[in-house]
Amino acid sequence: MPTTASSLPRVLLTGFDPFGDTGHSSQPLNPSWLAVKALRGKRIGGHLLVAAQLPTVFKDSAAELVRLLALHKPALVICVGQAGGRGAISLERVAINVNDARIPDNHGGQPVDTPVVAGGPAAYFSSLPIKAMLQALQKAGVAAEVSQTAGTFVCNHVFYALMHALATKRGFKRTRGGFIHVPYLPEQGAPSLPLEEIVRGLRLAVAAALATTQDIAKGAGAVS
Repeated sequence: MPTTASSLPRVLLTGFDPFGDTGHSSQPLNPSWLAVKALRGKRIGGHLLVAAQLPTVFKDSAAELVRLLALHKPALVICVGQAGGRGAISLERVAINVNDARIPDNHGGQPVDTPVVAGGPAAYFSSLPIKAMLQALQKAGVAAEVSQTAGTFVCNHVFYALMHALATKRGFKRTRGGFIHVPYLPEQGAPSLPLEEIVRGLRLAVAAALATTQDIAKGAGAVS
């Protein structure tokens, strides 16, 4: 019998709605959501890609992510966000337990020096094979890098919330996850990457993550 989409294991991809950092574009847009949406329904490595938009709002974004985890029960999760000023797809290594907002979120919230999860570990490493993903992207000619900081805005908030949920909630011990930052689109300013290149990079990153069980350089778990 042919494999139906509903029977396939899932990869959850999330992007954000537009927020204050829109660059030079006159239209509100966020390349993280545009790229993730373009991959919705695709199949990679025997997995179905599902895509969802998160609000650029502290707490609400994490709550929606936890809801999506329970709904889809994915084998792999990659949250994607926009990083103006970066010229490459950034594979994030570590999420830290700090909210420290330079600008307000989309609901006007601007937490300063608060924890993402009270009493949680200081940080979590990504459980994605980021070095193997980097190698795959660079081999294909996609501008890519490993990043040591996801900032302290909503992107890091979601990254930390994801890794904490995977580490502490029942049923997710085998689910791998992490975060990727993407540059501006050309219409937002420079440095930038065309949307088609960002989509290609995310597709390659997902494929490498699914194909790699042991990263080139291992790093996973909590940092206390």
